[in-house]
Amino acid sequence: MASRTSATPLAAIEAVVLDTETTSLDVAKARIVQIGAVRVGGGRIEEDAPFDRLVNPGEPIPEASTRVHRISTTDVAAERSFADLQGDLGKFIGTRMVIGHSIGFDLAVWRNELRRAGQKWHNPRALDTRLLAEIANPKLPGFGLETVAAWLNIEVAEERHSAIYDAVLTAKVFFALVPFLRAREIRTVAEAESACRKLTDSLTRQHQAGWVEPVRAPQGERSLAKIDSYPYRHRVREVMSSPPLIEDSAKSLAEVVAIMAERRVSSIFLADRFNPRDRAPLVGDVGIATERDVLRAVARAGGDALARPVAEFMTRPIAVVPIDAFLYRAIGRMARMKIRHLGVLGTDGRLAGALSQRDLLRMRAEEAISLGDEIDCAANDIELAAAWSKLPTVAASLMAEGIAAHDVSGVISRELGALTRRAGQLAEARLVEEGRGRAPVAYSLLTLGSGGRGESLLASDQDNALVYAEGEPGGDIDQWFERYGEYTADILNAAGLPYCSGGVMARNPQWRGSLDTWRERIGTWVRRSRPEDLLSVDIFFDARVVHGDPTIGESLLVEAFDRAGEATDFAKLLAETAGDMRPPLTFLGGIKTVEGRVDLKVGGMLPVVSAARVLAIRHHVVARATADRLAGIRALGLGGDADLAHLADDHRLMMRLMLEQQLDDVEAGIPTSSRVAVKRLDREATDELKAAFGRIGHSGELTRSLLVSRKSG
Repeated sequence: MASRTSATPLAAIEAVVLDTETTSLDVAKARIVQIGAVRVGGGRIEEDAPFDRLVNPGEPIPEASTRVHRISTTDVAAERSFADLQGDLGKFIGTRMVIGHSIGFDLAVWRNELRRAGQKWHNPRALDTRLLAEIANPKLPGFGLETVAAWLNIEVAEERHSAIYDAVLTAKVFFALVPFLRAREIRTVAEAESACRKLTDSLTRQHQAGWVEPVRAPQGERSLAKIDSYPYRHRVREVMSSPPLIEDSAKSLAEVVAIMAERRVSSIFLADRFNPRDRAPLVGDVGIATERDVLRAVARAGGDALARPVAEFMTRPIAVVPIDAFLYRAIGRMARMKIRHLGVLGTDGRLAGALSQRDLLRMRAEEAISLGDEIDCAANDIELAAAWSKLPTVAASLMAEGIAAHDVSGVISRELGALTRRAGQLAEARLVEEGRGRAPVAYSLLTLGSGGRGESLLASDQDNALVYAEGEPGGDIDQWFERYGEYTADILNAAGLPYCSGGVMARNPQWRGSLDTWRERIGTWVRRSRPEDLLSVDIFFDARVVHGDPTIGESLLVEAFDRAGEATDFAKLLAETAGDMRPPLTFLGGIKTVEGRVDLKVGGMLPVVSAARVLAIRHHVVARATADRLAGIRALGLGGDADLAHLADDHRLMMRLMLEQQLDDVEAGIPTSSRVAVKRLDREATDELKAAFGRIGHSGELTRSLLVSRKSG
């Protein structure tokens, strides 16, 4: 299973950091004389009471050992044995992982203590900071706790060799190692375990010393949890009540109660000086009164409350959910806020509908469904990382329920957008804290590429851009947004969404600018005469606004499609940039692999995505998803209907194979990518993939023919 623990970023891990003091360094003879443990979570040592116990080993403590840890036989004479303390320690650890420096020694002594007492041993999942330090900096002269702490500039006090002090010191070392490990593309628990397994010399020495191997063995077939998939397949617009019931907030409470009774509703929206013939108000101008509000008003003010304006008792601003959000987001929001009603936010920023708990009665708000709201409410990058780490489990569960991979990718893309939005909000808050103030002008933060198309999988990185209302390149406004882009990228990277290797991020000047700057930029693209000048340009046409003023970004995108669609040469250049795809097939029709894997993104997905995008731009099909673009082209009657249908099917096939592989890789601690192991495919999938490669190999010819086609009839 792509478990929460495997996918959890190291910075967000919930674990217990453990250390022991013993009578000897020989694990076969050593007895525990002190246990120290602290809980860690949210990127810090938790404030609850640590586990700090002296232990009676049942035998004299050698003087040589006492000189090290300063614990004598007399000190522990009245203490309990380890067997008696085991239950307390187990409760303190619970289901958390265990972290320690050379933790294999501590686990081996723990195991032997239990065996002597005739108790059962359960090997906990563990991480060894000694091994992690060797990965982070293999050139250190040694990997003892003091040496590693000194390298990390962590002060070591005289209390060294007290179990509780060493546990705290180890916790500090662990968190200090996280950025160094992230720089080596080791972000999650499973990736750290995988990297540790490669330290064969160190592990062999530990094994020969009788230590418990601190690295979990790779798991076999995934065991997937079941969740209710309905909220992940349906959107708010399908369930909401529309148009919303809105009344004037100047009406009395009694008048509003009468309307609610007549309409048989449990809530009503309210706006100042609202006329039913008016256009729906902006959500920021709307309040809400519910049955509970009425009861509270009467309880506080008695019957006199009914004659007073409802505005005195309504709640404003209202809690909202976007109209195109999946239902699981609405469920999670209601559960977190402990409310029963939500307003529905339209794409124009106005109130588009109402959503009640009654509408969602058949759904359940379990842990996986809270993913979206946890992202929205994360206070920092550590909390963002913890929420984002749930995504593989949700994806695995949905796939186990038979949900199509392209629908699962829609959930992933939605949360990638939410992650980017929250990073932007935190970045702005950071700028305010620095005294730079809030955004100087209105702006839109965009996700590009697969995130914008709604086709992200688990191997995503950052692709984002910024459009702001006005300001010159390099000016004061641009400098504010430059810092904003830097902070946003850093927060996303720390949360588990890596920097874009191609530099497609708002922190870079070519991916941010004012409306005028972007218009000039788009004009330059359209007039370009060389395909090499258009690298990375095409993903701009996949953009989706995820934060800020949506009108700024959306208006620019409409303008970009209009200008690009009129320029046939531009579309042809984009097609030429994509190039003719050479399918990864051998001369005899087998699948070409590198180290047993085939890259389905380069070998199949990109040609289909590029063809759909270019044709959508040329024929002004205003859609983002590849399948929707291909369907839109087919609807125009340009020809090649069967070929386009096959490309859509091939796109879905490769998306499914990539997602299945990524889920396995998450659990195994292998960095996710678009590369699929051919040996994991059965005969049917292999044959389908070969046929798809054959068809996609001709996608360039199909694209060029349809670029110059005209609508039939």
